[in-house]
Amino acid sequence: ELDWISKVHVNQPAVVRHAEWIKKWRTVEGNWRAAWLLKAVTCIDLTTLSGDDTPSNVHRLCFKAKHPIREDLLKALDMHDKGITVGAVCVYPARVTDAVNTLKAAGCNIPVASVAAGFPSGQTPLETKLAEIKLAVEYGAREIDIVISRSLVLTGQWEGLYKEIRQCREACGEAHMKTILATGELGSLANVYKASMIAMMAGSDFIKTSTGKEVENATFPVGVVMMRAIKEFYWKTGNKVGFKPAGGIRTAKDAITWLMLVKEELGVEWLTPELFRLGASSLLEDIEKQIFYHVTGSYALHQD
Repeated sequence: ELDWISKVHVNQPAVVRHAEWIKKWRTVEGNWRAAWLLKAVTCIDLTTLSGDDTPSNVHRLCFKAKHPIREDLLKALDMHDKGITVGAVCVYPARVTDAVNTLKAAGCNIPVASVAAGFPSGQTPLETKLAEIKLAVEYGAREIDIVISRSLVLTGQWEGLYKEIRQCREACGEAHMKTILATGELGSLANVYKASMIAMMAGSDFIKTSTGKEVENATFPVGVVMMRAIKEFYWKTGNKVGFKPAGGIRTAKDAITWLMLVKEELGVEWLTPELFRLGASSLLEDIEKQIFYHVTGSYALHQD
């Protein structure tokens, strides 16, 4: 629907003002805060995307994915029998088999997500991208985080972008596809909105802000624009597309603010792992520290 794309206009000053207002929101306290933090845990894509990843640190990541919060802390909150785990484990394609086998051995149904399609730059031939996606699915990945070619956005090749994402969607088969827009490299909020729309039109199950490797990752102005695109797409088509901010989300306060923003822009029905994920590697540690403080009244020491 190129006519739809050509009419897009984003009021950037208004978006920026709204984002500044979001930062001033008062956070929830007490038991409400603990509840929001546990909700955030269930929406985390627990991630390791380092060049020195090995089977052993993927094993540790999978154990943490199944047991994200200490058992004694969950018992204190009467949440130990609720099956709280993270939303998914996200790794490079070469580590998918390690993650799948570890989770299977642990009797755990947490999905394994794999980045693909030339992550993080997207600067590889389309044939290579499609082959990488198919291999990741073959290895057992149930979710694929693809990355778009930024050059297609920056040069306004919207049909080319649609066709590329569409082919990636077909290569994913039964696996869910999250499309990473790398918003920090798209040049404008209008481009973010247009790329979001194209990705959804091409069949993405999620749209995701960043790879986590750009200079600028998940920001509230970008989040607002992407969520407004999701809302408009839902109004026009009836299809619900998920949203995933990723990169730079490190504190419990950040996580709660993103949850609140999703609730305000998209509604409570989006606050599930099926429609909202937080891409993070260090966020879970801070959430667990905050829950420790809520339960004990003191901050955790290093050995805790």
